[in-house]
Amino acid sequence: MQKRWVVKPKNEVNKVNTLRDELGISTVIAELLINRGILTFDQAKAFFRPSLDMLHDPFLMQDMDKAISRIEQAIGNKEKILIYGDYDVDGTTAVSVVYSFFRDFHTGMEFYIPDRYSEGYGISTQGIDYAAEHGFSLIIALDCGIKANDKIDYAASKNIDFIIGDHHLPGPEIPQAVAVLDPKRVDCLYPYKELSGCGIGFKIIQAFIQKNDMDIQLAYQYLDLVAVSIASDIVPITGENRILTHYGLKKLNTNPNCGLQALINLSSNKTGQFSVNDIVFQIGPRINAAGRIEHAKDAVKLLISKSLQEAKDFSATVDDQNNLRKDFDLRITEEALDLIDNDEVLIKRKSTVLYKEDWHKGVIGIVASRLTEKYYRPTIIMTKTNGHIAGSARSVLGFDLYEALSECSDLLDQYGGHKYAAGLTMPIENLNAFQQRFEDVVSGTIKPEMLQQEVLIETAIKLTDIDSKFYRLLKQFEPYGPQNEAPIFVSRAVEGSGYIVGSNHIKITIRQGDSPAFECIGFGLSEYIDTINSGASFDVCYTIEENNWRGKRNLQLNIKAIRF
Repeated sequence: MQKRWVVKPKNEVNKVNTLRDELGISTVIAELLINRGILTFDQAKAFFRPSLDMLHDPFLMQDMDKAISRIEQAIGNKEKILIYGDYDVDGTTAVSVVYSFFRDFHTGMEFYIPDRYSEGYGISTQGIDYAAEHGFSLIIALDCGIKANDKIDYAASKNIDFIIGDHHLPGPEIPQAVAVLDPKRVDCLYPYKELSGCGIGFKIIQAFIQKNDMDIQLAYQYLDLVAVSIASDIVPITGENRILTHYGLKKLNTNPNCGLQALINLSSNKTGQFSVNDIVFQIGPRINAAGRIEHAKDAVKLLISKSLQEAKDFSATVDDQNNLRKDFDLRITEEALDLIDNDEVLIKRKSTVLYKEDWHKGVIGIVASRLTEKYYRPTIIMTKTNGHIAGSARSVLGFDLYEALSECSDLLDQYGGHKYAAGLTMPIENLNAFQQRFEDVVSGTIKPEMLQQEVLIETAIKLTDIDSKFYRLLKQFEPYGPQNEAPIFVSRAVEGSGYIVGSNHIKITIRQGDSPAFECIGFGLSEYIDTINSGASFDVCYTIEENNWRGKRNLQLNIKAIRF
C-alpha cells in the first residue's frame, strides 16, 4: 500500500536560527528540538540531560496526603492490605512495584489480579468479596478504578477502604474512596498528566519515602519496571515519563529486576542494549501473555521474584504462555485474512468487522491491530464468550473509533475505550445489524486520506548531513516513543542497488550524488527492488540507526517509504 507523505511545517526562521546559535548546533537539530517544544537553552538542557531531581513532588497530586496517611495507619495497626491491579503490563508492573516495596516492612500484604474472562477489566465484585473473606481492610487499586463508583460503595458496605491510583479519564463523579490519585482529575494540580498506572504506583512509593525520611534509592530500584509500563502502555514519552524511562532503561540494561532479567535471558542476546522498542516487542508481550492465556498473577509472581533462580521458573511458565499466544495469534490472523481476501464485499468495505465463535478472546486485540496495519481501516475482531459476543476494536490515524461505536450503542450491551482502541460486547442476535451499521457509520464519516497510512517527515536532509556527530546528537533525543518519535527524514534523488532478504524485505546501498554510500534496510518493501536496481533515482524516507553486527558498528538507514 502506497503511503501518504506528510512533511511537518517549517518553523519560523528566526526561532530556528536563535536556538541554533544559542546551542551551537545545526539547523536540522534546531528544527527537531522546536518540533518537540524545545525553544530555549534551559529547555534544551533539561531535554538532553534529564535528571531524577526533576521529578515532581508527589504531594502535588490531589489526595496523595490522604493516601499516605491511610497507608501509614494500616501499617501501624497491622491491617491487611491488598494490592489490586489490571491484568495488562501496566497493571501487573504497578502491582509488582507497590507490593514489592511495602512487603519489606509490612507482613499483611497480598496482591490480586482479576481474571480477564470471569471478572473482566477493572475492580470486580469477586475481588472485593475475596478481600472481605480474607480480612483485608484496605485495597490499593492501580491502573483501574477511576470509574468504579458502585464497586467502591460496595466495598465500603463491607468495611473495606479503597485508595485508587489510576491514570484514565474520570467520569462525571469521582468515586468515594479514601483517596483518588489521578492526574487527569479536573481538580488535580499535578504538573504532569500522562503518567502510566505504574507511574502512579511509583509516586505513591516516592511520597511514602519522602514523608518517612527514607532513602529515595528504595524507589529508584523499581525504575526498570516503570519504564516497561510506560513503553508497553503507549503513553507519551515526554516530561516526567521521559525522565523515568531514561533512568529505567539504564537500570534495565545494567541491573534489572530478577523477573525482567529472566525474560531478557529468554527473549534476546541484547543484554545491555534494550530500547523502548525492545520492551514493546520482546518483554511486554511476554508479560501480557500471562493474562491473555492463563492468569496475570503468573506475571506478578515473576516480577516480584527475589532471586534469578526463582524468576527462572516463573519466566518459563510465562514464556510457554507467550508461545501459545503466538500460536493463537498466527492461526486467527490467517483465518481472518482468508475471510477478507475471499469475499469481494469485505474487500471493498471501509471497515473490517469479523466474528468467529471459537477465536480466542485473549488475542483478538492483537489480531485487530494486525488487520488494521494490513488493510488500514477501522477494524473489530469478535468472538463468543459467556453467551455473548465480545469484540476488540482498533482505529486508524484521525478516525474516532469511540464516536463510531457510540453511533451503534443501541446494538451493544457495553463498550468502552478511546479514539484508537476500544472493547465491546453485544447479544449474538445483533451481529449482522452491527456489522452493517458500523460500516455505514465509518463509510459516511471517514475522510479518504485517513484510509492511507501516513509517513510524518520531520525535514528533508542530504545524505552528506549524516555523520557520527549528527548521529550522536540524535541519540540524545532518546528514549523515543509517543510524542517523541524517532525523526523520519527524507532525502531526494538518491540511487541505489541491493537485494531481497527474507520473504519481502530489502537490503540496499544508496548514494546521493557524491555522498558516502549508506546501507539501508527496508521491511516489506521487496516490490521496489527491480526498479531500484534499474538505476532509477528515487526519494526515500528513513530513520537513522546504528547497526551492530558481530561487533562491527555502522550507521544504517531504516527505510519507511520509497517514491519514484
